[in-house]
Amino acid sequence: MARRRKIEVNLPVIVLKEGNQFIAYTPALDVSTCGHTLAQAHKRFNEAIKLFLEECIRMGTLEEVLLDSGWTRRSGKNFVPPQVIQNTLQPIHLKVA
Repeated sequence: MARRRKIEVNLPVIVLKEGNQFIAYTPALDVSTCGHTLAQAHKRFNEAIKLFLEECIRMGTLEEVLLDSGWTRRSGKNFVPPQVIQNTLQPIHLKVA
């Protein structure tokens, strides 16, 4: 019988508001979901991440997916997501004819 490991990781999550929807997105896995409230978006995000990771484990592709998404490996089989360095508004100026 295989021993189950507990996986814990802190994912960077960006929450946007589009109309009456809250969008929760993590660039660390390129996964997003939405909800009518902020709490619902967070709840659905947690469910989506769990399903995504469970499916990767089931398919045997978790390590490949994490490495392809910019994660790094620490001691043993511990992985660390890419770090968000800055979240800012960038002004863009265009001349339109």
